[in-house]
Amino acid sequence: MAGMQFEYDEEGGTFFYFLLSFWGLVLIPATYYLWPRKVKKEAEEKQIICQCGPCIEKNHRLKANQPWIQAKQKGIKVGLAIGWVIFALLAYKVSKIQLDYVEYDPFVELGIERGASTSEIRRAYRQLSLVLHPDKSTGDSAKFMRVAKAYAALTDEDSRKNWEEYGNPDGPGVTRFGIALPKWIVERENSVWVLGVYAAIFLIILPLAVGTWWYRSIKFTGDQVLLDTTKLYCYFFHKTPNMILKRAIMVLAASWEFDKFHNKDIVERPSDNEEIPMLMRDLPNLNEKNKEKPLCFPYSVKARALIHSHLTRLKLPPNSLELDRQYVLEKCPYLINEMINCVAQLVAGAATGRLAHMPRLETAENCMKLSQMIIQGLEDKSSPLLQLPHITQDMLKHFCTRRRTIRSIREFVAMKSEDRRSLLRTLSDSEYQDVINVASDMPNVEMTVRSEVLDDEDSTITAGSIVTVTVTLKRQSMSELFDKEHIEPEQPVEEDVKMDEVEEDTNQAGESPLRKPKVWEKQKKQKKKGGHGKQKKKVKQVYNWKAAAGVGIAKQGQESHKDPNGTVPSEDQPVTEKGEDSEEEMSAAEESENSGAEDQNPDNDHEPADDDEDWSQYQEEAKKETVLETKAKESHPVHCPYFPIEKQEAWWVYVADRKAHMLITAPVQLCSLKREEEVKLKFSAPPRPGIYHYSVIMRSDSYLDFDQMQNIKLDVKEAKIVEDHPQWELSDDEEKEQEEESEDSDYSTEEEDSE
Repeated sequence: MAGMQFEYDEEGGTFFYFLLSFWGLVLIPATYYLWPRKVKKEAEEKQIICQCGPCIEKNHRLKANQPWIQAKQKGIKVGLAIGWVIFALLAYKVSKIQLDYVEYDPFVELGIERGASTSEIRRAYRQLSLVLHPDKSTGDSAKFMRVAKAYAALTDEDSRKNWEEYGNPDGPGVTRFGIALPKWIVERENSVWVLGVYAAIFLIILPLAVGTWWYRSIKFTGDQVLLDTTKLYCYFFHKTPNMILKRAIMVLAASWEFDKFHNKDIVERPSDNEEIPMLMRDLPNLNEKNKEKPLCFPYSVKARALIHSHLTRLKLPPNSLELDRQYVLEKCPYLINEMINCVAQLVAGAATGRLAHMPRLETAENCMKLSQMIIQGLEDKSSPLLQLPHITQDMLKHFCTRRRTIRSIREFVAMKSEDRRSLLRTLSDSEYQDVINVASDMPNVEMTVRSEVLDDEDSTITAGSIVTVTVTLKRQSMSELFDKEHIEPEQPVEEDVKMDEVEEDTNQAGESPLRKPKVWEKQKKQKKKGGHGKQKKKVKQVYNWKAAAGVGIAKQGQESHKDPNGTVPSEDQPVTEKGEDSEEEMSAAEESENSGAEDQNPDNDHEPADDDEDWSQYQEEAKKETVLETKAKESHPVHCPYFPIEKQEAWWVYVADRKAHMLITAPVQLCSLKREEEVKLKFSAPPRPGIYHYSVIMRSDSYLDFDQMQNIKLDVKEAKIVEDHPQWELSDDEEKEQEEESEDSDYSTEEEDSE
């Protein structure tokens, strides 16, 4: 009986097969992902053409890093080329090895065709023997042995039978299993070196790689933000629920990414002892005397001073503080996004009762406003027109006069060409063209909102149901609004909403609600109204509800509301302050715009859809929910000459209750708005019936004065009573019988136990 035999490769042939396959698995994906690609023409065309001083300086700074990038690309190309040369050599070696493993065929050894007769076999053997016999001058003993073996296999019956059955004239041989490793690896002379290599790989390199990966995984979040920084944000947001913008800057500057003990990239220079105090003297309201830790640490004060110097557009020493400021600014977008996520998590925790204090809506919006300020290098009360190139603070006085009032870029774009050129007559033609180029590439987003209930058979919004708010965003360029004098103004997000009231209605003409004038705006005189006129009555609702975890985030406002009589309303039902004509205050335009789910499905008597249709609809909704995660984060470039790196447009979309100052849904960051995108926001409806007013807000992370808000009205109906299943309904007689049976069973078990 034939046995088995394991053997190493004597010549290392099979080992080359292993190397070729392994090298191909590594080289082909590496070439696909690492080979440098040229910039697409579409990306080059999207670049905003601007020749202002800050843009030129930024382009020079970015191009200064290109030699290193080009050297890196050349190194990658050379490395991949060497890898393909090695792959070609391995393939050539493997192709040569295949010749050594030819199946034994006696007809081939004798040089005759299959089916040859016995006389032909003997004749061929004699001819080869005369040439290959060892006694001859041309003899070859090795070849003669193969020829003799072939002759015996074809003339002897037993040998021929063994060859036909087992492929070997000698009969069945030992089954051999080859190991794809060269034999010199297991030789005694090389054992020390082989063991040393194994020890280096499995005892040093592999544990070091795993330990490094584990250390980074427990140190950073998914967005590469330090976990200590995330804990710091949560602590301050929980400590200060209503965080103003100035304190948000202090918390941002206190991030541990700017501390050299947490980040090795931070550089501290001896010149900081002289330059930082000089910079702090030029920055008022820096609040450097704050003794709260870590806001008072030197790294935090330095980062805070650098951020304020960026917002005021101060010039810094190019070889010291300017480099530090660029590094701090590059980290800010990721840190601010983490701050917003922390606010949303704390609101969700407060909604489920795990936390006592809930951050207010203004805290999250101040963080979003801070992102806009850092990207554009502007302060909170700066004019949005300063985002355009060549526009200075001294020129703003010409934008607001008795003849004209231009406060936003949208109004500036809608001017006539001659009026616009006359307004900027101090600029040269090239500078004026820069202003037009930048303004024309700015976003003009159209937002449409629809609220409905998708998961139930009845689309009516009932208490506790899951409400889906579908927000459709269509992005166009501002160039389409040029020379349009009469445009419908967008409804801006109110930054200065009073603590006890919010504007609920919009007029039929689509005018924006009143807002507090900015510093640069000319305040208009208002006529005093008589005290005997009828005042508009507002409808106020107070509710206390907690949304389901992962679906909606909300909590009762911390303020108490009283009715005109001075009594505090109960928490079980919404309270309405009714006045004269209070029910007729809602205009027809608002009712048509803010219609609830009943408008989406006016006919509630139709038959329910089939199960197949419901399942297909569910699959489509599931695909739409994950489409934002799979898309590439690429939208449109942002004109931000004071920001050190290139920036792409991004938008935050969320639902909020501005009256109660709280978030209803977590802000969703949309980074792929090229032309049109759809976002679905889900939350739980309030647990009590009534009319509720929410706001769907869209905020830019890069531009000032481009935010939008639309009010929605939810007509929450009373939840339907779930009827018992017919199988669960029991008559009185059946209930009595079950009770008697249970008593009998209890009595019987007691008797058995006593026995």
